[in-house]
Amino acid sequence: MFQFALPFRPGSGEGPPRIVIGDANASVAEALHKTEDWPFRTAILTGPRLSGKSLFARWFEESGRGEAIDDAPQMDEHLLFHRWNRAQELEQPLLLIAGPEPWNIALPDLRSRLGAAMQLEIQPPDDNMAAELLLSLAQERSLPLGPDAAAYLVPRAPRGYAELVDLVAAIDRISLERKAAPTLAIWRAALEELHGRAG
Repeated sequence: MFQFALPFRPGSGEGPPRIVIGDANASVAEALHKTEDWPFRTAILTGPRLSGKSLFARWFEESGRGEAIDDAPQMDEHLLFHRWNRAQELEQPLLLIAGPEPWNIALPDLRSRLGAAMQLEIQPPDDNMAAELLLSLAQERSLPLGPDAAAYLVPRAPRGYAELVDLVAAIDRISLERKAAPTLAIWRAALEELHGRAG
């Protein structure tokens, strides 16, 4: 699995969560290190809900690589066009974060500028990345889940970033309700709850 250092401490209830890098987002991580390759110093990052887009934006700014605008489609288009122009004047890379939904830009000048930007997309996680994510999310909650839990849960869980977040939250809640450490019975209960929601 592709790895590189990020200025985030692993989650353990202290500080921000870490970014898990896998096949689904390795090309994004690499591109964020090579802003010189971005047309007009601009990139647009899209991906599924809770896939780490905002974490990448935060890392991008905190590492001093440029400016990041989270949820860019919700910004006034004239203001966003002004920010794009300012980034060009300052020769500063600009990272725009958008959701999985299509971004329909009404302002012609902005649409043409952003149409030339680098397009980056986070894909759904594969099994290896899903396991890493599950363990990282558990660590953030100080929830004792190990590789055996990941090996059992990942093949049975709905595949997606938001679903993995929901799964870990369900395991945590059921463990607290039962006043018991998360074991196979609790893993199964959490899976049944998630599959019930999906149904």
